[in-house]
Amino acid sequence: MVEAFPSADLLCLWSDVADRYPGRTFRETAIGRSPLRGRKAAMLPVLPIAWRRQPGSYDWALVSSHLFAHHVSFRGSPASFEKYVYVHSPARYLWEPTMDTRGASPLVRGAALPLRMIDRARAREITRTASNSSFVRDRVRRAWGIDSEVIYPPVEVERIASVERWEDRLLPLEMSVLAGLPKDFVLGASRFVPYKALDLVIRAGEYSGLPVVLAGDGPDMPRLRAIAETANVPVYFVGRVSDEMLYALYQRTTVYVFPAIEDFGIMPVEAMAAGAPVVCGRLGGVTESVIDGLTGSHVDFQDCVSVRAGMRAAEGLRGATISQSAARFDRSEFTRRIRVFARVEPSPTNDGTHTAVAEQPSASRAVRRDDR
Repeated sequence: MVEAFPSADLLCLWSDVADRYPGRTFRETAIGRSPLRGRKAAMLPVLPIAWRRQPGSYDWALVSSHLFAHHVSFRGSPASFEKYVYVHSPARYLWEPTMDTRGASPLVRGAALPLRMIDRARAREITRTASNSSFVRDRVRRAWGIDSEVIYPPVEVERIASVERWEDRLLPLEMSVLAGLPKDFVLGASRFVPYKALDLVIRAGEYSGLPVVLAGDGPDMPRLRAIAETANVPVYFVGRVSDEMLYALYQRTTVYVFPAIEDFGIMPVEAMAAGAPVVCGRLGGVTESVIDGLTGSHVDFQDCVSVRAGMRAAEGLRGATISQSAARFDRSEFTRRIRVFARVEPSPTNDGTHTAVAEQPSASRAVRRDDR
């Protein structure tokens, strides 16, 4: 978004990256200058207030929201102020607590009802809404009672697909790690946290008889190592990896397995950009990117028969068709669509003509981001 609107002012809750956007007008909210900085649970009750009445006068704002950034308002903005919101998800621990364990904490449970009421009221201020998947679009309808269009997030598809052999770009240590892996293997890669369900990647390897490679790190490592010790196939832990190493693993793997229920799921698209077939579940945004029978398989991970069949079907799918299918998620497509969404690019009308929406040279603009 920042690249799509190069003259926009920028605002976030706080930023932990010094000089992240050199040469840009970049501000933090008051929370960034308070003792609440970095304390996500403690600041929850005041977040809706923190976004309100920000300094500045803007005609419109583009908001990236996964929590309360869509509540933003500005002191000097005119009554005609427009707010375009790109929604990663309404706050899951408020609206879908079964999907986010933070919703079970006493603090969140106590604040949930008033925060949901405020959240829904602020959603009515939105001029236009886009969701990052149809899965999230349905959640927006349930939570806020409004509709949205779907604009998929940007993925480095062109960059990944442009390199025939990512292993040629690895550092010597990475090359030795890759060389030590089996010729055929099942790949799982993400943060090692329980909801990513990487234990199901190991099970998928067992069902298909293929060794398993897990890339990443996190608090779930001890549990995963314990499962790996009793698995009937070898399990290799390669730790945190560079982008180049990850892309090389995508190119080498027999199947990339993604059991997590995600709002969209960037990594399955990256894997497809590298030509890897993907085995995923039947719920979440990944079902919109992985085409069952063409770029991978949708399976029930609780059913060994379903997983075995899905793994067998996916193993024979590797090729250019998978990479080509991923092209619709490239960052260039996101940039084009987000500019059309904010009405600064011409968009085709139903009769085949084009209607341009002028961007006034004198208009002040703002891009608002959650600190993710």
